[in-house]
Amino acid sequence: MFKMVEQIQIKLIEEEMKESYIDYAMSVITARALPDVNDGLKPVHRRVLYTMYKLGLFHNKAFKKSANVVGTCMARYHPHGDAAIYDTLVRLTQNFSLRYPLADGQGNFGSIDGFGAAAARYTEARLSKIADELLGDIDKKTVKFLPTYDNSDTEPVVLPAKLPNLLINGSSGIAVGMATNIPPHNIVEVIDAIIETIKDSDITIEELMNYIKGPDFPTGGIIVGKQGIKSAYRKGRGRIILRAKTEIEDKNKKRIIVHEIPYQVNKSNLLENIANLVKDKRVTGISDLRDESDKRGLRIVIELKQNANPEVVLNQLHKHSQLQVTFGVNTIALAAGQPKLMNLKEMIDYFILHRRRVVRRRTDYELKKAEDRAHILEGLKIALLNIDAIVKLIKASKNVEVANSELIKNYKLSEKQSLAILDMKLQRLTSLEQNKINEEYDGLLKLIKELKEILASEAKILEIIVEELNELKKKYGDERRTLILDGEEDEVIEEEDLIKEEDIVITISNSGYIKQTKLEEYKQQKRGGKGIIASETKEGDFIDNLFTTSNHGYLLFFTNKGKVHWLKAYQVPLGSRYSKGKAVINLLNLKDDEKVSAVLPVKNFNLKAYLLFCTRNGMIKKTALNNFNKPRLGGIKAITLKEKDELVKVILTPGDFDVVIGTRNGLAVKFNEKDVRDMGRNASGVRGVKLVKDIVVGMEVAKNDADLLTITENGFGKRSEMDEYRLIKRGGKGVINIKTSDRNGKVVGIKTVKDDDEVMFITKNGVTIRTSVKGISKIGRNTQGVRLMKLKDKDKVINVTRIIVNNGV
Repeated sequence: MFKMVEQIQIKLIEEEMKESYIDYAMSVITARALPDVNDGLKPVHRRVLYTMYKLGLFHNKAFKKSANVVGTCMARYHPHGDAAIYDTLVRLTQNFSLRYPLADGQGNFGSIDGFGAAAARYTEARLSKIADELLGDIDKKTVKFLPTYDNSDTEPVVLPAKLPNLLINGSSGIAVGMATNIPPHNIVEVIDAIIETIKDSDITIEELMNYIKGPDFPTGGIIVGKQGIKSAYRKGRGRIILRAKTEIEDKNKKRIIVHEIPYQVNKSNLLENIANLVKDKRVTGISDLRDESDKRGLRIVIELKQNANPEVVLNQLHKHSQLQVTFGVNTIALAAGQPKLMNLKEMIDYFILHRRRVVRRRTDYELKKAEDRAHILEGLKIALLNIDAIVKLIKASKNVEVANSELIKNYKLSEKQSLAILDMKLQRLTSLEQNKINEEYDGLLKLIKELKEILASEAKILEIIVEELNELKKKYGDERRTLILDGEEDEVIEEEDLIKEEDIVITISNSGYIKQTKLEEYKQQKRGGKGIIASETKEGDFIDNLFTTSNHGYLLFFTNKGKVHWLKAYQVPLGSRYSKGKAVINLLNLKDDEKVSAVLPVKNFNLKAYLLFCTRNGMIKKTALNNFNKPRLGGIKAITLKEKDELVKVILTPGDFDVVIGTRNGLAVKFNEKDVRDMGRNASGVRGVKLVKDIVVGMEVAKNDADLLTITENGFGKRSEMDEYRLIKRGGKGVINIKTSDRNGKVVGIKTVKDDDEVMFITKNGVTIRTSVKGISKIGRNTQGVRLMKLKDKDKVINVTRIIVNNGV
């Protein structure tokens, strides 16, 4: 009875995991995801093509079932699922996936709309004509072969590849810890660049770009700018902006016609994407969308509304839809089995090196074959010179072995020569056949001499490569499909470049509705006029901010959370004087608990101006306006707020205003903003008012010719002249602004007002009262004020705002 010996190794799990993962990663990198720099193929592509080659499915032969190719490939070479193999075969046939398809398909092999191919049992395939150039000379020992996964056969490590397939067809794949994304190119441009590199090995990438203008995608399109191309060719990485090829029709009805879409964009998804953008109102001005593509080519029709600007709509589509995409170039390929990031020159050098090896091995193979044949012919010539004696010798021999040994002994022949003589047919004895043997032998001697000269000269090998490349260019050369726009900027055209600059009126209601209106809608009136309606608002709402600005200027929206959001003035929806506008929250990327505290129009960020911030906990900060000149989609931090603090007010100032801060307990501090030093955008600020169990309710510019209006939660308030508030240093407790007795309650707001202003008071129950400032008593600071609003039980005033009354604008 045998005793089992346990073979257990003690090993740390982290070491085992590390080793196993590295093995897995290298397997994915080298055997699945990355192409070889020599033939531009991944193992599965190479195996599919080699399977078709072995099955004799050449471009001039009949199509065979795709299932046959898939099954044979899986059984002999590729030990993975049939789905992956068939997907590979499908892609090799698609003229919208490969610039130069390597297989011909018969049947449904999918479409640019994203529809999948029919099952492998329904489709047929064969090698394309250009694929012959990848597989040619493979039987001449030009490349290495390794055993297949089950050691039942051998497969090529790489294909001979006369064509620079990695450049002309590109490749993409995601490995472990790395990925590749190489764009396709035009074969004429690539071959010209390779030939020039052969002529001048020191050619620079900039000089190569005189031949290779940029990627050439199978679906055409337009490359915007050249910076991404230059980066990709110099460093191996770059961002190429690819745009659809469109045409603007302005006949009976304005429309945008799309003739070509960017590479790898699904047409059906693109149409759905545009429809959703229109539905979400991220793209405006589109009335209808149709797909009119047919056998003649791709055609998408985008109908526009009557008042739409086609250039603006197209620019919106470029920004938000897949009519414009970014192709991230990442040129990683396997060189000698190792992944390497390569520039354009390196890829070309590797291809030339590969072709030099292939041509040398092919020449060496042909030389040996020619020498072997010449050796046989030399034996046949000896036999013809001594034909009678040799025939007699053979007839007299007991068997073949004896005849063979006698021939070798008597005529100093080799084993091969002797066997060739014994195998020679009698018809070769005719004078015509003898002449053929002599001619063939002379030709072989000449060929052997030429082949030896090739092997002895690197220049001759390069000449052969150039000659073959020129032949390929004649056979497969075609016109470039992708256009390249001149210029160094890769960014899309800004919408404002397409919009005429003019002054507009921006109105914002108390409940957060905003719109822009043409300035000419507001007619100038003489003093004493009745004024005109600035906006039609919903019941209980009113306009509390109105200003004129350039439609090319920015609007800065500051939120209670200390962030600032940008919006170009022209991006505010256009409306008439009678429309209420659109909710601000639909225009900005605000969070649920975020609300707008202030809106400021800014045309020029280079002005010597400042933003003065005030928070609920009494912090104040002054920051130069030019710190806010770089807008971001999600907004940025305008002030760093401490815990449980909120932004109350932001004022645009020249840097020397007097300001007054009012608190909930009825105190006010007035100081000059020069007391606040200029700080950075991320600063928290300094103390503006010293609070004792109190919070700030507002900050106003302290104009000497105006009054300070204060209102409390129980509906009491008053006006006090601004001169009654002495100017002190910031950070003080301030002076009494209004007495916050049980009758008054706490302060809810302060406003700088003049006699001809109007104000609105709002309660928590939604009651509003609009009143003229003239009707509010003007009394001293240290008083309780008078009743301004009569409230029902348990109702409280929550806000006061100054109403915009415009006699014209």
